[in-house]
Amino acid sequence: MTRRIALTFMALIVLLLVLAVVPLGLSMTQREHTSFRDTTEAANRTIAAAAEEYLSDHRSPADMRRLLEQAERAGDCAAVFDTAGQPVAATGCPGRTEGDEDDQAAGNWGDLAHQVLVHPGTAARERDDRLVVAEPIGDTTRPVGVSVLSRSAESMHDRIASMWWRLALIGAGALVAGVLLSVALARWVGRPLRAVDAAALRLGEGALDVRAPGGRGPQEVRRLASTFNTMAARMETLIHGHRAVVADVSHQLRTPLTALRLRLDLLAAGADDVTAAEFAGAQEEIARLSRLVDGLLAVSRAENAVPRPVPVRVDQVVDDRVVSWEPVARERRVSLTGRCGARLTAYLGAGDLEQVIDNLVANALDAVGEGASVRIEGEATRERVLLRVVDNGPGMSEAAREAAFRRFGNPEASGSGLGLAIVHRLVTANGGSVRLEDTAGGGLSVMLELPAPAPHGPSRGPRTGS
Repeated sequence: MTRRIALTFMALIVLLLVLAVVPLGLSMTQREHTSFRDTTEAANRTIAAAAEEYLSDHRSPADMRRLLEQAERAGDCAAVFDTAGQPVAATGCPGRTEGDEDDQAAGNWGDLAHQVLVHPGTAARERDDRLVVAEPIGDTTRPVGVSVLSRSAESMHDRIASMWWRLALIGAGALVAGVLLSVALARWVGRPLRAVDAAALRLGEGALDVRAPGGRGPQEVRRLASTFNTMAARMETLIHGHRAVVADVSHQLRTPLTALRLRLDLLAAGADDVTAAEFAGAQEEIARLSRLVDGLLAVSRAENAVPRPVPVRVDQVVDDRVVSWEPVARERRVSLTGRCGARLTAYLGAGDLEQVIDNLVANALDAVGEGASVRIEGEATRERVLLRVVDNGPGMSEAAREAAFRRFGNPEASGSGLGLAIVHRLVTANGGSVRLEDTAGGGLSVMLELPAPAPHGPSRGPRTGS
């Protein structure tokens, strides 16, 4: 964001400089050209006025020659032509010998003088980095001669170059000042936003006590930081409250259930067969109630956990869980297999994938009968990791699949009905998704889409906040 603000501000400054400095430079250049031509024409008209006294009034040529000498000392070239186009007087030109002067006047300027004599009026042309102007002498309708003055444009070009250099320096200075201002502005806006973003990232990773620094940046950013801190404080209070409830329930329910089971064991020890059978049924109900409490506690922990994702080797976890559940599957005469791509890696909270697979395998083993099979398959897609737990048991109806991820949502469940709710919470909390599909040929397939780590993503610490 800082870079975008700075680049946008710099582009705006460059645009303003181009729109302001370039037209100004072109205007000043045009003004220099106009001024140079006007001063050259004015000097030539002065020579033409003195030459008129000589050619028309037949006075002494002294004033005309004096002005020609002044023009020569100033570095100009000048010549006076009569009505026949013949040079009457001329100065020397820089870089030419004295013997070439008449040839200069007669040859190079004769055609210009002839043009003015035929079409009376001021004429001008540029030649060899010099401006040549011709002025009719006397009456503009019937001139008695032509005055021609050639002046070097080198001084004008030097002034124009100097002017452009000054404008370039002014523009560069303005650009540097604009860059510094844009960077300062971008940092003023971007730093507090980055601080809020970092605080939000840490909050999402489980650091419930994190707060964004306030009092910096624009008013809107300060208000955003204040709103974020209020939200984080309320979230911390709610999560700590839920954790306290889970701890209290764990203590308050498990203890009396354990005591009740022990009392029933003692009573069943000395009872007759009929009473002992009733006690055994009561103990089974207490065991079921204990499993239900454990399931509710597991769901509550999953809902209150804030995972901090780390790279997890899916293939290793699958192999480990298959080995752990193999004795149970063999006892129930069910085939349990696992097959994943080599070095298959997902981005999950530490320990979450083990809980997910345990719940899915337990559900599948409870659902299928003898001789059935349960397969765990994993593969990498373009941006995700696809994990499937497939069985060929009785499957689930469409209504049961729609309600399976809710607590006690599946009326067909043989257990507590909380396993899939735990799976759904753990997977979605890590940014993945889970769905249920029919297995081809009969059975149920649980499809998990898990986030894959970025190719060069930043390393992260262990999971916190569960």
